[in-house]
Amino acid sequence: MKDKIHPELHDVNVHCACGNEFMTRSTKKEMRVEICSNCHPFFTGKQRLMDTEGRVEKFNKKYAKKEVSVEVADATPETTPEATATTEA
Repeated sequence: MKDKIHPELHDVNVHCACGNEFMTRSTKKEMRVEICSNCHPFFTGKQRLMDTEGRVEKFNKKYAKKEVSVEVADATPETTPEATATTEA
C-alpha cells in the first residue's frame, strides 16, 4: 500500500435517534444515524405491508388461484370402475 493516500480509520461511537449507541470503525470521527438495527422495523419484526392505492389487493386479485375451477371439479361426478359397471348393466 502506498503511503499518504489512504484516509485514517477511527473507532467511532455511532449514536442513533432511538438512543442506541454502538462502536464501529469509520473514516469519520463521529456518526449520528436516524435508524439502526435496534429500531428498524425489518429487524424488530414490526414491519407492516403498506397498501398504497390498493396495489396489494390488485396483485392478490390478479394472481390468486381461481376458486371457480375447484368448484367445477367438485361438481363433476367421479368416474370409478364401480360407477361405470352399474351404468353399463
